[in-house]
Amino acid sequence: MNNNTTKPVEEVRIGAVKAAIWKNVVDMGNSSRPMYSVTFQRLYRDSENAWKSTESFGRDDLLVLAKVAERAFMRVHELHQAGQGSD
Repeated sequence: MNNNTTKPVEEVRIGAVKAAIWKNVVDMGNSSRPMYSVTFQRLYRDSENAWKSTESFGRDDLLVLAKVAERAFMRVHELHQAGQGSD
């Protein structure tokens, strides 16, 4: 999976902390199934007021990161369940 050329299937965001949910279809021989992964970023503005992102989190970001991770977990679970029902 190349995150530079594909888009996430969904994003979860609270304030400056964001989770991107990525879908990858895995070939299982005579069938295929979706697998999901999640990446996390913190958004900020640089000295020139341009938006940037980092994968580094400070102390004050950690509880927000935990909440974003929890929401991403639940959404991946829902996506997985929806995929199971369509087989």
